[in-house]
Amino acid sequence: MHSSLAVTLTGTPLGLTAVKFWTRKKFKGTWTLKRHVNPTCVPIETKESYRWLENLRQSIALVGAPERCVHVGDRESDIYELFCLAQDLGTRFLVRVQTNRLAAAPDDAEPERGAHRVFEQLSAAPWAGRHCVKIGQNETARVHVKFATIETMPPVGKQKRYSPQLLTYVHALEIDPPADRPPIGWKLVTNLPVDDLAAAVEKLGWYALRWKAEVFHKVMKSGCRAEAARLETAERLAKFLALIAVVSWRIFFLTMSARAKPRAAPDSVLTGAEIAALERIDAARTRPRLERSTLAAYLLQIAMLGGYLARNHDPPPGNTVVWRGLTRLHDIAFGISIGARQRCG
Repeated sequence: MHSSLAVTLTGTPLGLTAVKFWTRKKFKGTWTLKRHVNPTCVPIETKESYRWLENLRQSIALVGAPERCVHVGDRESDIYELFCLAQDLGTRFLVRVQTNRLAAAPDDAEPERGAHRVFEQLSAAPWAGRHCVKIGQNETARVHVKFATIETMPPVGKQKRYSPQLLTYVHALEIDPPADRPPIGWKLVTNLPVDDLAAAVEKLGWYALRWKAEVFHKVMKSGCRAEAARLETAERLAKFLALIAVVSWRIFFLTMSARAKPRAAPDSVLTGAEIAALERIDAARTRPRLERSTLAAYLLQIAMLGGYLARNHDPPPGNTVVWRGLTRLHDIAFGISIGARQRCG
């Protein structure tokens, strides 16, 4: 399952914009084949990576406003055909770089030099400044940041089909990294304008939102137990995954909405049955906890049903306690609905 998740700048998931179900027709011998066939000469339509282009088209068709979208992807989406497609559709992209592509020679290059590469020109650019990034709950890292606009050439085997692209590269490298973890080193490419340090730092923050897609799949796999399904046919499995994708999104949406808008009304996210069940649970306590009718207060009660301790220095409730608490809440709400039914005789 290859999915595209739409998120806001605050990290709130809006839903899936594209989903692609696929399976490999051949599992053995693929690496041996790559040693004999140049992958850059193979048409993109015959590759597994074509799903990135399909999802981009599907997302644009659903959203309907390509100029407002920025498509963020990891190193697997570092595909030149994707860059060209985004330009043709009038949309934007921000991708982590994997390939050191060919680049047009700069104006001050020596004429006897051979082929030029993107990484070489990016390393020659001066550092624009420093930036502090937060890692986890209590750690902060300092990174050098630079950016450069480079005319990027298509792969050698596809230069007749695709034209060069003027792209901007952003490089962030950690200063004095600790010995217990790999240093932070991001190289990003985008067709968005980057004119100063603030714009480069902004793109780093946007790329950090890509981790929301990993969290979404974690909810699917761990919370909804997608990998534990033992269905006989691919059609049944696809229907099951489509169902739990909606459930996973809602759990993720509840968690992040309470962080983005903690003072919002509970009914903006929760259903009437969920709110009524939480209020009945709270009314049965000797010391009620729902003192304020806010989304954050109601989500806290859901998380506490899932084992969240709500101590003073605890981080905000995460997806794990929310999906556990939501499961218990639905069971309680179902029991309340059964008890409220009138019986005859």
